[in-house]
Amino acid sequence: MAINRYLESRKNIAGSACGLVGLVLTFTGLAGPYWPVVVAGLYGAGALIAPPERPAPPDFPDPSAPLDEVRGDFEKLCAYLTDIDLSVTAAARLRELTELLAALLDRTWSAELLAHDPEGVHALSRIVRRDLPEAVDSFARTRWWTRMTPGADSPELQLEQQLGLMKRDAQQLAAGLRDTEARRQETHTRYLEDRGGPHGVRGS
Repeated sequence: MAINRYLESRKNIAGSACGLVGLVLTFTGLAGPYWPVVVAGLYGAGALIAPPERPAPPDFPDPSAPLDEVRGDFEKLCAYLTDIDLSVTAAARLRELTELLAALLDRTWSAELLAHDPEGVHALSRIVRRDLPEAVDSFARTRWWTRMTPGADSPELQLEQQLGLMKRDAQQLAAGLRDTEARRQETHTRYLEDRGGPHGVRGS
């Protein structure tokens, strides 16, 4: 309620503190017969000089929250992939892809960069939540029908191609993060050079 907010406001607290000073003056006899005016005046003065209330900023979610959700889904995906029977080549390509995804989702190396890169998080989320599980599930279903009707195109070849395309996308994301770090390093180098001024020592 508005009344409760005002009672807890800085203006009321400051005014009450100044009004308390007026009561002290009254009890000591310094305020005289006009003590109500003195108390009210001091309260008003305190309320006027009190700093305004500062609205609380919006409580937005932490930028890393979506990335944490993708990490959790990636762990579920890895558990699912362990039950899929793959050819040697497809298994090798899948391992390469999942290792790259694990590196991108690592909390130590890429967390800060990806937390401020919504497009990168979206690209990872798309691979983890849609592209990779759909590719593996389609392979498993197609392979079952292929066994019943021999002579059709090998589903393993399709899966290997899909894994290669997803690895390409993940590598492009990794390259973008690498370039971001490289630009940050170059910026720090220029800062150190410029800080030395015209008489500073430049790096060789």
